[in-house]
Amino acid sequence: MSVHRKSKFEINLMKQAGNVVALVHAAMKDAIKPGVTTKELDDLAYKIIKANKSDPTFLGYHGFPASICASVNEQVVHGIPSNDVILKEGDIISVDVGATFKGFVGDSAWTYAVGEISEEKQMLLKATEESLFAGLEHMKSNDRLENVSGAIEDVAKKYKLGIVRQYGGHGVGRNMHEDPFVFNYRTNNSLILQRGMTIAIEPMLNLGCDEVDVLDDEWTVVTRDGKASGHFEHTVHVTDDGPEILTKLL
Repeated sequence: MSVHRKSKFEINLMKQAGNVVALVHAAMKDAIKPGVTTKELDDLAYKIIKANKSDPTFLGYHGFPASICASVNEQVVHGIPSNDVILKEGDIISVDVGATFKGFVGDSAWTYAVGEISEEKQMLLKATEESLFAGLEHMKSNDRLENVSGAIEDVAKKYKLGIVRQYGGHGVGRNMHEDPFVFNYRTNNSLILQRGMTIAIEPMLNLGCDEVDVLDDEWTVVTRDGKASGHFEHTVHVTDDGPEILTKLL
């Protein structure tokens, strides 16, 4: 496994890409409400990305037809935006978005409530976000990638949530998916984190079982038991002093 460490110049470009992603999420927070279609959200994201001299990383990636992944309720990841998917009160929606600026990628996902949601779904969102930041605490030089994964698993167990095991975090840079892969549960990964590594940490936790399936569209991943799933992600730069979140507003 070869993990490319980024220079200060490259990190700066990734910050610019991350800022564009953060701008999209800021707009999503305001736009997501009952009656809005996921296609409308996708159109909005595309406009923001292009207006900021960037390209939507997801659009055309292995044939993916949109600028965001819009995954509603039991959909875990890779939901395809559609005019036929109309958000309703009580839904949750994960919006995953990537932007490429001057050849470098920013990648971040967040799960949003649509209007008022159940206490169970509130707990799911709280716990999944908590697991993200628990993992991020270990994104510092000389810590181990295994500790990132373990911290996510510990939060999932605390809340008695299922952990999506087939998908996880990944290195980010010139490509959206680089080494290393980041499991959201303990393995025996001995990788020592070093300054300059840039990695997307993205826990996906479920109200029910761990198991997921891919729908006939060959993209949309859903929980096998039909229960809701949460997904939170930041692209992070490993430093000697701790994590530097790259997918935030500058």
